[in-house]
Amino acid sequence: MRKINKIKIFSNENEISYKIKLQLIDELQKYNFEIVEEKYDLAIAIGGDGSFLRMVNATNFNSDIYYVGINTGTLGFLQEIKPDKLEEFVEALNNNDFKIDNIGTLETKITTDDSVSRHFSLNEIVIRQMELNAINMEIYIDNCYLETFAGDGVLISTSVGSSAYNISFNGALIYNTLHTLQITPIAPLNTKAYRNLLTSIVLPEKKHILIKPLKRDLIVTFDGTNKRYENVKKIECFVKNKKIKFLRMKEYNFINIVNEKFLKD
Repeated sequence: MRKINKIKIFSNENEISYKIKLQLIDELQKYNFEIVEEKYDLAIAIGGDGSFLRMVNATNFNSDIYYVGINTGTLGFLQEIKPDKLEEFVEALNNNDFKIDNIGTLETKITTDDSVSRHFSLNEIVIRQMELNAINMEIYIDNCYLETFAGDGVLISTSVGSSAYNISFNGALIYNTLHTLQITPIAPLNTKAYRNLLTSIVLPEKKHILIKPLKRDLIVTFDGTNKRYENVKKIECFVKNKKIKFLRMKEYNFINIVNEKFLKD
């Protein structure tokens, strides 16, 4: 029995993505897949990595469906399917010829003087001072004091997010089926007055990160979306049991993807 029957397509509106969307619909209809807006088994993003992130956010990180992306952008690390492989992709869907990776998501709880809010991220959060000045914040792991950070900011990424913005700050690249949190400093100060870790630190899942900012008006960026918070008491980050299902082709290999996206000319 076929595992996937109902599909929703999330597409960029540019000309290339729209053309690929029409081709995809044509291929799906050959095998009698239903293109729907609600109650779907598979969500497909057409575009770049930003399209994939918007899709996951729009579906509230749904653990009950599958996610996959068709790359019409530039890097496309999250977008596994190439446009010239649409026929093979749809045939694989029809034959259940795929595998599933369970990918951990980052949960963030922000407590201010007036509110408590929770957010999920697939890639990362970035914490900066609201006026983009240097920021000071105490960082704890499982309530054990790590450091008082001073610098431009801190990036906290998932394993999947380790290959995104994290790379720009020389963070570690983590195999994407591991469930980790990575704290990566952004322009840390290292003087007689300030002593900071100059490299990222990778933590296993179930670890709890607590951040207490000394300058309490912050910009927190969730997968590229900025939110402003005043009078922040603390920020807590953790990977819990909420995972989402990435649909992979049988030939998918993380090391091959790293080589293709980062090292090949």
